Amino acid sequence: MIGIKAVIFDFDGTLADTLPICFYAFKYVFKEFDNRDISPEEIVGMFGPCEKGIILKNLLSSDKEKAIEMYYEKYFENHSELVKKNSDIEDLLKSIKEKGVKLGIVTGKGKRSLDISLKALEMETLFDVIITSEDVENPKPDPEGIIKALNLLNVKNDDALFIGDSEADIVAGLKANVYTIGVQWLPNYQTSNFVTQPNNVLFKIDDFKQKLNDYMLLNKC
Repeated sequence: MIGIKAVIFDFDGTLADTLPICFYAFKYVFKEFDNRDISPEEIVGMFGPCEKGIILKNLLSSDKEKAIEMYYEKYFENHSELVKKNSDIEDLLKSIKEKGVKLGIVTGKGKRSLDISLKALEMETLFDVIITSEDVENPKPDPEGIIKALNLLNVKNDDALFIGDSEADIVAGLKANVYTIGVQWLPNYQTSNFVTQPNNVLFKIDDFKQKLNDYMLLNKC
């Protein structure tokens, strides 16, 4: 019997409720350097590149390197206040690992901010592979990151799940020919209505935990 050998996750809005700290840091930077008040919706519209790429592409000020440094300063300084540990996510990841299944992250975040979050949430040692925006030429919705993660894990696409909260996640997962699950299980997530339909949509972390044995046992679920 062929079973699922790897579960690969997006990070922001999927494994951690980090969107509030991302919004805070971006809003601060754009206000400080451009005197612009930008909304969370405008920030989500900029998503695709990493934080550095978003600032380089969208900031009007010429002092972009200083703005990038300020973004990371604000992200770090306010992380503990705006991002809380989630015991349900922790239990889910431990449950997957206990079954001998590999864990991965494929995220559009840069390594610097991801490292801040993983350390703060005590997740640094849980993952067998981590792909950030700095590890790929083409970010999601391109499947490059997922395909690279699968290759590094030595796992075929039929033997993996990909889980994310954004339209780009769903498109990337399906293009990689991986069983793709859209989630809206944290307080803040990127996409309310998926235009591209994933293989499944889950609204509670417990829903995934309850299906875990089925996912582990059935090829392509």
